[in-house]
Amino acid sequence: MPSESTLEDFEEVHVFPLDEADGEKLLTTHNECVFMWGTRDHWPVGVIMSYVWRDGRFWLTATSQRKRIAAVRRDPRVSVVVTSTGTKLGPNRTITAKGHCTLHDDAETKAWFYPALGDALFPKSPHRDAFVEMLDSPRRLVLEVKPEKWITYDGPKMFAAAGFTA
Repeated sequence: MPSESTLEDFEEVHVFPLDEADGEKLLTTHNECVFMWGTRDHWPVGVIMSYVWRDGRFWLTATSQRKRIAAVRRDPRVSVVVTSTGTKLGPNRTITAKGHCTLHDDAETKAWFYPALGDALFPKSPHRDAFVEMLDSPRRLVLEVKPEKWITYDGPKMFAAAGFTA
């Protein structure tokens, strides 16, 4: 990592990755991401989705009529981006995961995932159980994204190397 005396600009931000522990903390603290896939005509597209981070994978849900499901069936290569904005970790930290997506429609996966997502979105809320019940619909699938490559960024590291203080 460049020292304060060698940092001249902000062009090479890849030298400021998140530490593994900070990355794990971000993934378990947040529950919202951008899920991205490629369309049939090769345009990249992304939507904001809720997720659960479990066993080193992103777990999300959508119904089978969504365009993203058809796209994943065509090409399972996807990306997921999580940012620290809005969390107690503060802004300017991000994680991008490139990976492959597997679609699940089995009862066993849904049985653990729906309550886990309910807990992530409605902790200690009277709405949690109703949310979980509404998820259990005929066309709903669970998406499992297994990361294969990580791109991370830790803005506070960069700002510290530039001599900026809060």
